[in-house]
Amino acid sequence: MPFKHGYAIFAGLERLVDYLENLTFTESDIAYLREVEHYPEEFLTYLKNFEFKCTVRSALEGDLVFNNEPLIQVEGPLAQCQLIETALLNMVNFQTLIATKAARIKSVIGEDPLMEFGTRRAQELDAAIWGTRAAFIGGADATSNVRAGKIFGIPVSGTHAHSLVQSYGNDYDAFKAYAKTHQDCVFLVDTYDTLKSGVPSAIRVANEMGNKINFLGVRLDSGDMAYISKRVREQLDEAGYPEAKIYASNDLDENTILSLKMQKAKIDVWGVGTKLITAYDQPALGAVFKLVSIEDENGVMKDTIKLSSNAEKVTTPGKKQVWRITRKSDKKSEGDYVTLWDEDPREQEEIYMFHPVHTFINKTVQNFEARAVLQDIFIEGKRVYEMPTLEEIKHYAKENLDSLWEEYKRDLNPQKYPVDLSTECWNHKMRLLEKVRVDVKALTEDK
Repeated sequence: MPFKHGYAIFAGLERLVDYLENLTFTESDIAYLREVEHYPEEFLTYLKNFEFKCTVRSALEGDLVFNNEPLIQVEGPLAQCQLIETALLNMVNFQTLIATKAARIKSVIGEDPLMEFGTRRAQELDAAIWGTRAAFIGGADATSNVRAGKIFGIPVSGTHAHSLVQSYGNDYDAFKAYAKTHQDCVFLVDTYDTLKSGVPSAIRVANEMGNKINFLGVRLDSGDMAYISKRVREQLDEAGYPEAKIYASNDLDENTILSLKMQKAKIDVWGVGTKLITAYDQPALGAVFKLVSIEDENGVMKDTIKLSSNAEKVTTPGKKQVWRITRKSDKKSEGDYVTLWDEDPREQEEIYMFHPVHTFINKTVQNFEARAVLQDIFIEGKRVYEMPTLEEIKHYAKENLDSLWEEYKRDLNPQKYPVDLSTECWNHKMRLLEKVRVDVKALTEDK
């Protein structure tokens, strides 16, 4: 799981849907491919007349997802399935990673506001825009990225730069000029001396401007934030501004924030940039796209399997569904139950869940509810799923996190969430695994 955490938050579906609905090849595209790859004209004609015809089922944005289970299922002509692989993985891997990182940070921050401040450190503009969206799904409350705010309706928040203060030569003149053009004021107070110049100047400007501005607070971007924030809080309170907030930035992540909270730092709002928007401690997610079934020359579907010396990397063959199993009593999750497509645990009074590798780890679950994770998005190329609003996705993600046991959510050494196979699915996998081994052995002996 990303960041050695217990879960991931699925994101990226909206962009994938938009990509698939608008997937075409222009005359310019065809001309370029003809020039650089020398493809047969039949193939180029196929691309020119391309029309997406696949059925796509997917987890929904805001769903919790876990290792060794399908997140997206694509069913259709093999060429089309292969054609969309790279774009699909690119969009889902990135946004899921950022949403998960934001959720990790928010879990430490709690009710304090989390501001996404990462645009300048993102890997290019598209990453900044879509990364901001993913961060909002995961728990960010606002962003400094005005374009993302416009596109997605995300609340926008930010402060001024050190260069503004430097251009005036002192804190007071810079803050006064800023206050004359901005109603809501958060002053960046650490350009020269936070306690002797920055905060006193902010207080002076707030006093002079009075009701002409809304003095929201001050921002710290350097130094010993645990110590400095306590002194700043004292200064603001003594000046009659107990409601003024202390904002903090400066390469923060969940570990730094947890440390500051343990030191009882007086910080109210957290601006997290670099280590959120770049998923600093794990820059790639690693979801993969695998063939699990293919139609033979007689029109019969044949399930496929990929072997590995690592048992957990052996793929599970066939068309499948993922069921989220929760207790009826309190809606807490019991685990995910991967079945063959024609199985429906909702028709059963109890289900037997066991670890797909270490089968001695098992349990029987009763009085449960089962929810299908993979939902219809496209049916034979036609979209059948209505995209929710971003606020609805964010709320859905929070609901899902609330249903997860704390043991799976803890930051250090989380319990591994159960992703189990049904007995029928497991038996099918074992039969195909043995068949492939026999076939490979026979081919080897023939040589």
